[in-house]
Amino acid sequence: MKRLHIHLSVNDLDKNIEFYSTLFGQPPSVKHDDYAKWMLDDPKVNFAISNRGAQTGLDHLGIQAENEAELSAIKQQLDATQTEIQEQKGAACCYSESDKYWVTDPQGIAWESFHTLKEIPTFNDKQSSSDGENPFACRPADTKKSSCCG
Repeated sequence: MKRLHIHLSVNDLDKNIEFYSTLFGQPPSVKHDDYAKWMLDDPKVNFAISNRGAQTGLDHLGIQAENEAELSAIKQQLDATQTEIQEQKGAACCYSESDKYWVTDPQGIAWESFHTLKEIPTFNDKQSSSDGENPFACRPADTKKSSCCG
């Protein structure tokens, strides 16, 4: 079964972890100095926050597939939208390696469809740094936030 994915950029990670842990009634299933994720079953959602975005608020939405077959079915639906699709195979992002397809909806919101292959020890395949690291390193350049989402 697929899972809705929501990623928010926040300015105070600890305060938001406390808030969302209370709201969801459980601590994050993944927690790092710059990122936290809750894998909720009710509602079935992968909810993530990080302090890596250039702006706070909605970073992107997505659909997480449980396996390659589900991701392939999602890809067929994306093809039917006749929207440009950015493919990423084995992408290192959010402490995971995943196969992904990115699209941008008519409002300019980035949508990530993905299947997680394994966990990795870093946020992405670049060394973490607070001095100039691309906050959108996980996302293809043309799916960066538009003015609608900031």
